[in-house]
Amino acid sequence: MPTGQTAFFHQFLRRPRQVAALAPSSPSLGEMMARQLPAQASRVAELGPGTGVFTRCMIDCGIAERDLVLFEINPLFAGDLAARFPQARLHRLPAQELARVEAAPFDAVLSGLPLLSMSADEQAAILGSAFSRLGPDGVFIQFTYGPKSPLRSRVTKGLGLSFTRTRRVWANLPPATVYVFRRPRVRAAAQ
Repeated sequence: MPTGQTAFFHQFLRRPRQVAALAPSSPSLGEMMARQLPAQASRVAELGPGTGVFTRCMIDCGIAERDLVLFEINPLFAGDLAARFPQARLHRLPAQELARVEAAPFDAVLSGLPLLSMSADEQAAILGSAFSRLGPDGVFIQFTYGPKSPLRSRVTKGLGLSFTRTRRVWANLPPATVYVFRRPRVRAAAQ
């Protein structure tokens, strides 16, 4: 079964909490997500790649397919991703498993997960796992349809994260904003 608009909507109907969108992300949103990668990024983990829109945009921006690590639990989407991106490492595991199955460091973790529909504990587990595998300048990139940060404030504060956000991407259904989360830089003690 192909993963076009119809298949995506079918997956939404079957797994609404997991898919959490009526349509796949647009190439415009994918381009905005990929533009947030650090300039020298090479190794990237993608959480919830779905139909592979962000995956394709990252490859188009210069990330080698073999340097992508994908986490997708939807069987239909995972099968399609394996066929379309055979050089990427695909885990059919929840995003929280990143730290258990992958070694550091990643330059970025890019997420298509529906964080707004998750509890604070689920968000903290995902972000904690991701940041445990990010290098010192690594970033966590997430989009949201909402008017504010997709992370609950207690998660942001608990992990000591700061963030920036992009302008709204209107060429997406619904329009979305991209957030880039960072840890504070640790300064070396003066000697």
